[in-house]
Amino acid sequence: MNAHYDYLIVGSGLFGATFAYLAQEQGKRCLVIDKRDHLGGNVYCREVEGINVHEYGAHIFHTSNHEVWNFVNSLVEMNRYTNCPVANYKGQLFNLPFNMNTFYAMWGVKTPAEAQAKIEEQRAEAVAKMKAEGRTEPANLEEQAKILIGKDIFEKLIKGYTEKQWGRSCSDLPAFIIKRLPVRLVFDNNYFNDLYQGIPVGGYNELINALLNGVEKRTGEDFFAKRSEYESMADKIVFTGKIDEFFDYEYGKLEYRTVRFETEVLDTPNYQGNAVVNYTEREVPYTRVIEHKHFEKFGAAVYENPKTVISREYSTEWKDGMEPYYPVNDERNVALYEKYRKRSEIVGNVIFGGRLAEYKYYDMDDTLERVLEIAKKEFNS
Repeated sequence: MNAHYDYLIVGSGLFGATFAYLAQEQGKRCLVIDKRDHLGGNVYCREVEGINVHEYGAHIFHTSNHEVWNFVNSLVEMNRYTNCPVANYKGQLFNLPFNMNTFYAMWGVKTPAEAQAKIEEQRAEAVAKMKAEGRTEPANLEEQAKILIGKDIFEKLIKGYTEKQWGRSCSDLPAFIIKRLPVRLVFDNNYFNDLYQGIPVGGYNELINALLNGVEKRTGEDFFAKRSEYESMADKIVFTGKIDEFFDYEYGKLEYRTVRFETEVLDTPNYQGNAVVNYTEREVPYTRVIEHKHFEKFGAAVYENPKTVISREYSTEWKDGMEPYYPVNDERNVALYEKYRKRSEIVGNVIFGGRLAEYKYYDMDDTLERVLEIAKKEFNS
């Protein structure tokens, strides 16, 4: 514990691993620690029956940022995975995001004009109801969604899924959670609009291993259990954990949603024919089923392995001891985080970065964009 480093990096997820890589390129000596028994944070993959299982939920890399895409491709080869989730509502299947395939399955419409007319008809009903009650703004998420897309799609594809995800009725959730909904009047099931998407060939462990190659790292190490020792070991700390925990919950605890997974090996080469199927009815307790094989095997290659691995995903309230996943960006938590953010600005030798330290939901490309931005400032100063 007596060695001295330029940077102690707390957390080996995408933010911490990327910062370590960039710092090492600058000739800096880094130590990366993680309280888990593996590297990679939430992008970690565990091999089961020859299949890379996304241990902490589905991770699909997508971006329109050329710098970010080129950076990732300089480290690993990306495959051709395209995210095309399917929604299952009481046995009916609908393509996501909302596109002509969805509207055909929902209403039988076959042209963009027919679909647009149906959407406008249902939107007008929602707006008229709100105006009849003397209001100009939606009062909750349910009203907001109906104004954006109408009652049919809301009832079948949004309501149950959202209520399971947040653990609250849509009529009790704030309208701002759904500011817009993707509507495509084309037969295109590609979920993302980004220029690039894919998954590292061999899984995300390949990316993390490339980022941390040559960097000193330790797993099973809790920063807070040895805080004074670790803080004395480096000139600066890069902290990617919970910002409220760093400050010993000085202003109170931030809230999160979390997820748990039931993972099962099945004696079939192809269970659902797709990587992600969302279950949008409220009565089904899980939000989606992930079939991990489809992230990396396509076409006939799916059948090369006679087994498959699925994970059922359940959303729940976060409690101490659980993994925090999604910040709860309501008024209380936003105000509380702002106190911690201001507090962090006066800590001169700590860089706070990532989803937990910035209390913000980041996609993977957002994380990389953020760490590249911070590293440029850090190493050019």
